[in-house]
Amino acid sequence: MANHSETTGPFDDSDIPGREPSASASAHETQVTLRTPAELADALPYLLGYRPEDSMVLVALHDREGRGRFGGRARLGIPAGEEDWQAAARQLARGLVLGSERRGARPEQMVAYLCQEPAPGESGLDVKRRLEGLAHRLRTECGDLDVPVIEALCISDGRFWSYCCPTKGCCPDDGSPMGLPGTSVLAAAATYAGLQVRGTLRELRARLQPWETTAALEQEIALDAAGMSLVPRILDEASRAAVAEETLSLAERIIRRFAAAAPVSGAHPSDLRDDDLVGHDEAATLILGLQDRTTRDRAAAWMEGDEAGAALRLWRTLARRCVGPYGEHAAAPLTLAGWVAWSTGDELEAREALAMALGADPDYLFARLLHQACNEGLDPEAIRRCLRGQGAEQHAARQGSGPAELSERPGPDPTEPVRPEPVRIASSAPHAVAHPAEDPGATTSARTGTRRRRRVRSADGDGPRAVGAAHGRRRPAGSGPRQSATEASRPGGRGGGATRTRAADPAGDRTGAARTRGDNDEQERDR
Repeated sequence: MANHSETTGPFDDSDIPGREPSASASAHETQVTLRTPAELADALPYLLGYRPEDSMVLVALHDREGRGRFGGRARLGIPAGEEDWQAAARQLARGLVLGSERRGARPEQMVAYLCQEPAPGESGLDVKRRLEGLAHRLRTECGDLDVPVIEALCISDGRFWSYCCPTKGCCPDDGSPMGLPGTSVLAAAATYAGLQVRGTLRELRARLQPWETTAALEQEIALDAAGMSLVPRILDEASRAAVAEETLSLAERIIRRFAAAAPVSGAHPSDLRDDDLVGHDEAATLILGLQDRTTRDRAAAWMEGDEAGAALRLWRTLARRCVGPYGEHAAAPLTLAGWVAWSTGDELEAREALAMALGADPDYLFARLLHQACNEGLDPEAIRRCLRGQGAEQHAARQGSGPAELSERPGPDPTEPVRPEPVRIASSAPHAVAHPAEDPGATTSARTGTRRRRRVRSADGDGPRAVGAAHGRRRPAGSGPRQSATEASRPGGRGGGATRTRAADPAGDRTGAARTRGDNDEQERDR
């Protein structure tokens, strides 16, 4: 923005992350006009719904009657190495522009943000200077797509700088101070419109990440013990249905227990209370039982009404209990957490939980389809209708399902450059398989030596049946389910047979354009 007093455009309650503004503005919508870089810097948390860290962000602007209006948003972690900046800038710009085009709303302009706190010994000004090359690449990539960047801001250490100053003395060298959070006119308008600003993505992810306390060892022992007793029963066609009923009955009891618990204020105290309400053996039984897809799909029906909040708390609790070599088992509770969050209107937590599920298991098809549907702005009601009415169909499918089996089924990469999905860094390490004589129930990473529990693959229908039905893929009534090409049930445990393994990346990263500093190198498209 060459003129730092120029009007950028209104902020209104249609600019909710995950949605494009509607074609016709409501007569009652709240509008705030942003005129300066300071106001743009203050607006960023309200545009995203959280305070970004170590992030490069693009915000699309659409021209409406000569006034700019916010559109889609895209974020990517800042690559640690300069050699990756060009690829990251290209991926971010193309992803947002092409994603907007698919929705018929190509942006006319962009606003770019670079957010990073100083490293030890650095100042905010040092950060601004160090990231100047990245800002230039972002502007160049957007310009190559005929979408000019009218303002590029660096936000660091409570101050901001503009990379678009028309003259050398336009802005102070030491930057301009950010306003106090929640004190601006925009903050008041956002509160009135019902927009919430979370803390940071790191704080949100902490609610879903495995324990790293001394209790983690006790939980791992409970998972080992539960696996020895449950996995043979799940593999046995005659007893699998009984395990499913026991799992769902236990889950329902704990959901009622959560609903009856006294409320506490704050996310962390709430999580500690929930952890105390679930025993190690209970958590192990639920984690392993939910690896069966039909059981998980039935649990997904706790998605609305009074039970949804308690169910979401339970799925978060179980995700935190997938400790040590059981990290891949978190895909099921993380996917359920993402689904319930999306169903109840919390798209931010939904995207993060589903991205973490794909990080735990990139081949988890239910998470992949839900993540795509959430990012594409689809209405979750279509999936809710399927889940409400599929009880009888699921019963028929269970009656006709074949015996469980172990199988190896690689899946496609969970990310696409034009799709709002997480960016992961691919590991180049070779695949390694533990020798059966050493530990038939675990695999070993060639790079880290980390043990991973093997999970059985069942022949029950393709996991996200409701998602498939919502996209128009329905089977004839009474037909048996088919094995999915990319996902299966996975109760952990020991047993003979083939197993699928992959090398572990210490950072948990998968395929992507660049390795980033800070959080999990992920890209998200907030439309």
